[in-house]
Amino acid sequence: MQRRNFLGSVGLALTGLLSNLNSQVSAANTKNTSTQGTASKDISINPGDWNHLRKMFPLTHDYIHLATFLLTSHPTPVTIEINRHRDAFDKNPADYWHKNFQTIDTTIAKSAASYMGGRWQNIALTDSTTMGLGLIYSGLKLRPGDEILQTIHDHYSTDLSLKLRADRTDATVRRIALYDEPSSATIDGIVTRLKGGINKKTKVVAVTWVHSLSGVKLPIRAMADLIAEINQKRSEADQIIFCVDGVHGFGIENVDVSTLGCDFFIAGTHKWIFGPRGTGVIWGSDRGWQNCNAVIPSFSQSYAVWLNQATQDQVPVGQHMSPGGFHSFEYRWALPAAFDLHLQLGKQNVQNRIHQLNTQTKLGLAKMSHVTLQTPISSELSSGQVCFEVKGMHPEKVVEHMHNKGIVMSSTPYRQTFARFAPSLINNEREIDQALAEISNLG
Repeated sequence: MQRRNFLGSVGLALTGLLSNLNSQVSAANTKNTSTQGTASKDISINPGDWNHLRKMFPLTHDYIHLATFLLTSHPTPVTIEINRHRDAFDKNPADYWHKNFQTIDTTIAKSAASYMGGRWQNIALTDSTTMGLGLIYSGLKLRPGDEILQTIHDHYSTDLSLKLRADRTDATVRRIALYDEPSSATIDGIVTRLKGGINKKTKVVAVTWVHSLSGVKLPIRAMADLIAEINQKRSEADQIIFCVDGVHGFGIENVDVSTLGCDFFIAGTHKWIFGPRGTGVIWGSDRGWQNCNAVIPSFSQSYAVWLNQATQDQVPVGQHMSPGGFHSFEYRWALPAAFDLHLQLGKQNVQNRIHQLNTQTKLGLAKMSHVTLQTPISSELSSGQVCFEVKGMHPEKVVEHMHNKGIVMSSTPYRQTFARFAPSLINNEREIDQALAEISNLG
């Protein structure tokens, strides 16, 4: 298709003049919608019904899965939605895209807001946590000499995204430790370390909510209160922007992200949320978005601006910041099913269950003399990951041994590494006891 013809077809779509959808595809879509309604009724779930939830996943029963936080298996509701969209795309991709692309991002953002909180207009859609971090840190409005303060506990994706941004803007990056020993971290100690790390040049504070190296969960609200107190004494141009990689608390902790006090909350949704692979979200405060430029041109309603059919202020900021281009649409468009599943289970129920299983794991490991627990016992400072060392055994050897025993776990992908369990909603107490017994046998 030549460019002029393509743009003409887009214009028709944007003005609502595309009316000659293929009748065969319309019939197929009607069939799909009917099938979806039936399937949705069949796959509804009661709050806290963990046994039913486990049956929704095609995960093999040959293993105990204690590493699904890396990349989730698709539960039945998500699979149904992926297949529904894929079928429609395969039958008539151009018409199906034209029919949905102008409104579908709004639908997804509203679904995300119903789960994570905040205004849907402030939510951008991405493909992963790493993409979200790259977009925000690449777009931050920084001046030469501005300082980005991060921690030594962050993932490579944060480290490199910040370094690349600093290189392009003549800003600087400084890293601090928020604690020395993760197992003995305290809220007051973390906030005190942060306060001591901020100076007059600090423009950005970048942290990770749950550290995948150690399992420590930061007290984001307390840290935000400190930053707000400092910002009150600064001019608007010098106020600190607070950014949070939230992926390993998102889908566990029962919070409204808009009340955490940060300016940006970035997370992939193909982990704890059980969303389609290759999906993620960014929530930004109004102040946060005002301090960030778009990096990749967006599609959706932004096309209307390009075609002079709307003004920029009519496009929600989240959609303006969402990368455009052609994505794996059947996956992104199926994301609402994952949020709906979590809401059916109940956010508080989810939090309670994951903390219950992780507390069982931590207490069991803490009793073993040959094990050093790295993750704090307290749920105030931990979430869904338990990191530990087995005396005289490299973490990767622990992972290999456990895999041979039918237990899938992982090690932390950092310069310093630990063995790691991540009990989730698909696990039960018996599986945790079995995993603990195998670790005990290593002593």
